[in-house]
Amino acid sequence: MKKVITLLAAVLLSAIIWAQTPEKMSYQAVVRNSENNLVINTQVGMQISILESSIYGASVYVETQTPTTNANGLVSIEIGGGIVVNGSFSTIDWSNDTYFIKTETDPTGGNNYSITGVSQLLSVPYALHAKTAEAVTGGITETDPVYSSSEAANITATDITNLGNLSGTNTGDQDISGIATNEQAIQDTASQIRADMPTVTSYSVGDFAQGGIVFWVDETGQHGLVAAKEDQSTGVRWYAGSYGKTQAKGDGPFAGEANTSIIIAVQAAIGDDGGTYAARICNELQITVGDKTYGDWYLPSKEELNLMYQNKATIDATAGVNGGSSFAIGPYYWCSSEWDVDGAWIQNFYNGSQTMTMKYYTARVRAVRAF
Repeated sequence: MKKVITLLAAVLLSAIIWAQTPEKMSYQAVVRNSENNLVINTQVGMQISILESSIYGASVYVETQTPTTNANGLVSIEIGGGIVVNGSFSTIDWSNDTYFIKTETDPTGGNNYSITGVSQLLSVPYALHAKTAEAVTGGITETDPVYSSSEAANITATDITNLGNLSGTNTGDQDISGIATNEQAIQDTASQIRADMPTVTSYSVGDFAQGGIVFWVDETGQHGLVAAKEDQSTGVRWYAGSYGKTQAKGDGPFAGEANTSIIIAVQAAIGDDGGTYAARICNELQITVGDKTYGDWYLPSKEELNLMYQNKATIDATAGVNGGSSFAIGPYYWCSSEWDVDGAWIQNFYNGSQTMTMKYYTARVRAVRAF
């Protein structure tokens, strides 16, 4: 005789199958064979019984199913949806007694059930028992003391009928001064809330704002990149006098800020001759517009420089009406993205080409900042 093993894991769930009282319950179990190995990706035979009163009680409903386990040995079925052996799942009176579910499993897919498990159905069947609410009869006695002492307790069916038949114009003195006062208070409060709310500004490419000219914005329109309205140098070197890998490799939007900080720190460590260079010029730049000074400028990354090139006509136009100058056509501009120990990236603002050049060469500089 084959060894009988209790299922190691079983999860019983109530599942609403339709938008009405459910007539099925979802059931999951992990199936193992007599060697305690998972039975995976295999069709198994199952007999499911609903027992009344105890684990040894009479079966009020029995059905069979042949589901297939998954890669984890898990089998999922809907009790009430199998081949009925006896009884009726829909007529079980869940409120009348305690019920247990018994599962018998044949790992080979037949009906030689060698795995048996029994578990009590606790609160789950009351989801099925909820259908008895469809047949509530008799009167309802109100026992809430708050309701009983209120005017609502004296409303009759006649009162409701009369209220529904009201017609004509309401006349006489109606004191609504309190309501009017409250309404004004609400309006005043709403006005104050609106006054206290922060103003959200959206920007577009070409706006003169945030200390310069907007040349890129994110999808919200509230954050982006700004270019200075004029070049900060017509020709300056990239390094501080000493070669070395700075690891300033960032090349996307917003990467130039970190690159600039890295370049300055590494150049100070490997050798700074005290002369000016591209990253230092941008880092030390301060631009005042109105009563606000912007001091967080940096040397743009490779992609940030290219975004400026793509929008150079718009930038030039805005710069022209705000005391700035156009990009130089032909000369190259530095970016903060390093190529290797002795080279970095530059971009030609005539044709947009980007290439590597030696760090000691000179190129133009246009600083940017993020907002």
